[in-house]
Amino acid sequence: MAIKNIIFDFGGVVMDWNPRYFFKDHFKDDEKMEHFLKNIATDEWNAEQDRGRTLAEGTEIQVAKHPEWEKEIRAYYDNWTTMLKSEIPHNVAVLRKLEHSKYHLFGLTNWSAETFPYALENYDFFKIFQNKIVVSGTEKLIKPDPTIWEVLLERYKIKAEESVFIDDNAKNIELAKSLGFICIHIKNDTDLEKELRDLGVAF
Repeated sequence: MAIKNIIFDFGGVVMDWNPRYFFKDHFKDDEKMEHFLKNIATDEWNAEQDRGRTLAEGTEIQVAKHPEWEKEIRAYYDNWTTMLKSEIPHNVAVLRKLEHSKYHLFGLTNWSAETFPYALENYDFFKIFQNKIVVSGTEKLIKPDPTIWEVLLERYKIKAEESVFIDDNAKNIELAKSLGFICIHIKNDTDLEKELRDLGVAF
């Protein structure tokens, strides 16, 4: 079946986000920083904000659990924009090449509804999606819950088997494959344009 749609995850695909970009200078101690990110401000905790919990609520919950880390926990979302370092140029270049192609472009991202507007305002390539973006924090659903892919499919009346899904998270790729999507798993050395061309995508 011919490919009609190309769906981008954002973090790790077109945006370089990492809390270490802020906390490296904050701690000036890599061991302490890694302890904090592994045990206090964990990926699982941040994911709940991506699922729709407010930043304020998430912060207070964690401060109550770890009062000795209050300063660092409060610094997390206060300095979130520093963690959003830049776009990922080679993948954004591919997105720009696709802008005037025959394919329909979509975004499917795990991102807090409170912080995503900053990215929209500060990185012009998001306009390429023409607002066809499903944001986990807005939907109160998060990958790899299959329901969030179903939201995308139903909202835009598209079919999984006609769609390429691009993500850097192996669990998300695995789930998308099970739903019938054609998938590209982004790794550090992935040549996204080559991967798409190998699938028959024409630029």
